[in-house]
Amino acid sequence: MALAASIPALIPQTMGPLRDRFGRAITDLRLSITDRCNYKCVYCRTGNDGEQYAELSIEDYLRIVRVFVSQGIEKVRLTGGEPLLRAGLVEMVRELAQMRTPEGRKLDIALTTNGHLLAGLAQPLRDAGLNRITVSMDAIDPEIFARITRVPGSFERVLAGVRAAKAAGLEPVKINAVLLRGFNDGEIERFAEFSRSEGVIVRFIEFMPLEEDRVWTPEIVVTLDEIVARLNRVRPLVPLPPNAASETARRYTFDDGLGEIGIIAPVSHPFCGHCSRIRVTSDGKIRTCLFSQSEYDLYARMRRGGTDADLAAYMHSAVEQKEARHHIGEPGFLKPSRSMVHIGG
Repeated sequence: MALAASIPALIPQTMGPLRDRFGRAITDLRLSITDRCNYKCVYCRTGNDGEQYAELSIEDYLRIVRVFVSQGIEKVRLTGGEPLLRAGLVEMVRELAQMRTPEGRKLDIALTTNGHLLAGLAQPLRDAGLNRITVSMDAIDPEIFARITRVPGSFERVLAGVRAAKAAGLEPVKINAVLLRGFNDGEIERFAEFSRSEGVIVRFIEFMPLEEDRVWTPEIVVTLDEIVARLNRVRPLVPLPPNAASETARRYTFDDGLGEIGIIAPVSHPFCGHCSRIRVTSDGKIRTCLFSQSEYDLYARMRRGGTDADLAAYMHSAVEQKEARHHIGEPGFLKPSRSMVHIGG
């Protein structure tokens, strides 16, 4: 593991950086390191099923990342399940922080968590080299929050984690809130105040058909236009420029410059044309889109003794199959075989 920084230079790069058949450069890797989760959020899990897919060793995940980095990946986001449940996480982040792109740049390392265990891990993760963190937090009202997570006292734990992340310097801290009409859409204005008072970026996410219960309907979705209209009644919104062409969120601040809101609108305003992402599930399958009907078994090639060059070639072949866009709401749309928690957020 100590050789992490030098390994990418040993992997052939004759194929060039990852790029799909539509010309999109693939620079962002989302890696699920566990299928386990300590929450059973109502929009994500049925509450009956636990983990369904295997985990790889930390060493195997690191090898996967090294090869991806040699092929042009610049950003790595660790997901789950709940990644803070994974033993060896801090050491894994420390190894990732030693890796370099072929141009010699450090990786941008981020993590998405439900925040329940974050208070005690924020500083160790920052010290290990984590750059940024996103916390899934779907309500400000503690009772609504507990109904969503189905874990009593969960809001207080997550709030402590958010504040610990800010204190550790894992900024900007982002809060992701999935909105469901009739369930937590009454929290929009509270989230606006939370962004302003806590100094965090709140990002509202349109509900996508990725849940275990398969209860998604268009009517449940709270759209970008509706969110903007409601926030404008709190204070006038001012659009902010995107940080990058591939950014998924439309960014806003308020007229006094205090607070930041992002809205991720894959249902009403798809952004597939600029997608730069590739995903690897906890059991080592490549997924080219959240809504892919196909998976590419990278770990099977590792088990069969594939070299790093073999894995790189397989990554390129998978990326070439990346879909042009999703088809949510269109006739014939098929939900993916895995729900969000089993793909990796």
